[in-house]
Amino acid sequence: MRRPTAPLVRCILVLGLLLASAACGEPADSEVTIMVPWSGKEFEAFHAVVEAFERSHPGIHVEPEVTRALTRQLDAAVAADAKPDLAVLPSVGAIAKYQQQGVLRRLDVDTSDYVQPFRGLGMHTTPGTEGTPGTNDVYAVPVKADVKSLVWYDVAATAPKPPADWSALRSRRYTWCLGLESGPTSGWPGADWIADLLLAEKGTKGVDDYTAWASGKAPWDAGPVHRAWTAWGELVGSAREGAAKSGFDEAAKKMPGCTLGHGSLAAMSFDAARVKERAYMYVVPSGRTLQVSADFVGKFTGNESADEFIAYLASTEAQRMWVNRPGFALSADRQVVVKDYDDAVQGGIAGMLHTSANTLCFSAADAMDPDVSAAFYRAVLEYADGAAEGPLLQALDKVQDALGPARPASAPPLCGTP
Repeated sequence: MRRPTAPLVRCILVLGLLLASAACGEPADSEVTIMVPWSGKEFEAFHAVVEAFERSHPGIHVEPEVTRALTRQLDAAVAADAKPDLAVLPSVGAIAKYQQQGVLRRLDVDTSDYVQPFRGLGMHTTPGTEGTPGTNDVYAVPVKADVKSLVWYDVAATAPKPPADWSALRSRRYTWCLGLESGPTSGWPGADWIADLLLAEKGTKGVDDYTAWASGKAPWDAGPVHRAWTAWGELVGSAREGAAKSGFDEAAKKMPGCTLGHGSLAAMSFDAARVKERAYMYVVPSGRTLQVSADFVGKFTGNESADEFIAYLASTEAQRMWVNRPGFALSADRQVVVKDYDDAVQGGIAGMLHTSANTLCFSAADAMDPDVSAAFYRAVLEYADGAAEGPLLQALDKVQDALGPARPASAPPLCGTP
């Protein structure tokens, strides 16, 4: 039998050493998948945070899965047992749904630095037994916040500044930059507006009526909901024409051809340099009761590296970085203060999230049963196209009656004081 040559022996030894190091040495890089709805500047800001995480965690790679139809795609992934490790949950209803289905995993993340109601909506309260206190388990982390109750104007073209009162804003000398088209959720800009008008009711009554409506316990075709709907129609007037087919992203770009726009800074598509120069400013017609929103992140698998990434997203370090990237994100973390924002206008809005005199309420449509909110959005579009509100609201009452209340009594409150 021929003996192996020296080069062959050396090759065998080298191969053996390589295999041994692979088996006994450092583990291969871990991948974390996360489903996100963001594009453009929003995704650019998120990706900057991802890159910072990967630099500080060289053994972990984050792989974003971008989709505009996030809820639909996530539902399909859950049904097919092909869940991502993490996913953005864009509504209160989504958090509750996946937690109740048992697919959203409990997180070992400290969210105590987050203001209410952001912190509470990511939790699920488990009642204690007699003599034993209950527990608040964290199931989602609010990574990006917004204030929606803002009316924007071009400072050079609108003088004096508009009044900070909905009744005064009904003056016909104002023309609204109104676009309702927004992909799968077209109609939401009108839904947010109606919610703001309901919240503007005096004292705590507006908040009580709002919570009852969002929870499926108040009629649509009567009382405060009907009043808010008709007030919106009177407010925007002729701007409804063509709005159902006009993109929300494009509407603000028509300013100052149209006078005023309604929505969060992140949604308005303003040029960042002009915002920093205070070329665009805002009034707050809802006073001290503000409609807010957030993108939460939840965990769907047992991937331990995903725990590290979600803890990083919730950290003050990551939050401070995120708010100073493109997209005008706000943070609900108490440790991210106004002076941490490079843009003073953005920082001033962020300060509203930390002002104890304010009451913050999550978007009503986000808290509703998904079928009710979808019907709500369709009704907004039909109303903009000229349909009378009476039959639309009666139809929404029927949808609501068929589905029942959306939120159990034990659910975290939609409104809270920071």
